[in-house]
Amino acid sequence: MTRVISIVAHSTKEYICVMQLHAPVERERLEKVLREFQGLIYQRPPLRSSVRRSLRKKRINKITLLEYNGKYALLHVDCEAGTYMRKLCWDVGLVLGVGAHMRELRRVRTGPFTEEKNLVTLQMLSEAIYRWKIEGEEDLIRNYIMPGEVMTCSLPKIALRDTAVESIVHGATLAVPGISKVQGGIKRGDTVALMTLKGELVAIGKALMSTEEMLENDKGEAVKPERVIMQPGTYPKAWKKRAPKP
Repeated sequence: MTRVISIVAHSTKEYICVMQLHAPVERERLEKVLREFQGLIYQRPPLRSSVRRSLRKKRINKITLLEYNGKYALLHVDCEAGTYMRKLCWDVGLVLGVGAHMRELRRVRTGPFTEEKNLVTLQMLSEAIYRWKIEGEEDLIRNYIMPGEVMTCSLPKIALRDTAVESIVHGATLAVPGISKVQGGIKRGDTVALMTLKGELVAIGKALMSTEEMLENDKGEAVKPERVIMQPGTYPKAWKKRAPKP
């Protein structure tokens, strides 16, 4: 499942951020400036960053001011992956004209994983493993360790016929006859999850057809697999070997 971790890494994120203002401003003025940063913004990564410091576009879906005491502002930010919170705080302070910097930061959501629902600490995981190995109880570890398919929640999905699964596992391009169901509005070039009818993740691929094209055509290549997840031999082969020439 580490092969699809990039799906989560590049999904939307939410942060709880403490921004320290270098001089007090009115709450109404701060909220007005924060609203200006919602939507598509330009951002250059800070000096201390692991990426090239080129100007790029990032989308901030929502900024909520949770608390403010004239010096510290507690923010809840829903944004596109790759958005720098410390640069956001700096830019907000620049627009306010008083200066600001990020004091504290906590990520509370990455893609389908949220702090309230399905995130655990390493200490909790360690205790679950101890309970499983020493006490023979599986309740905690089954609750903490989720199926890898959870990572594909945000992707449109295509259910494969059982006869098409093993060919995809061996790297074949998915043809229209191998499709059983199509979920979500798929466009050409979209990243899609290829699933079995049981809900097992087979592969991640690039759509070569839109949803409409998959439904209207009875032949042609629909999806090119890019990362195969399922192990070979899980489903039986549906193709026959050619007899050797005499």
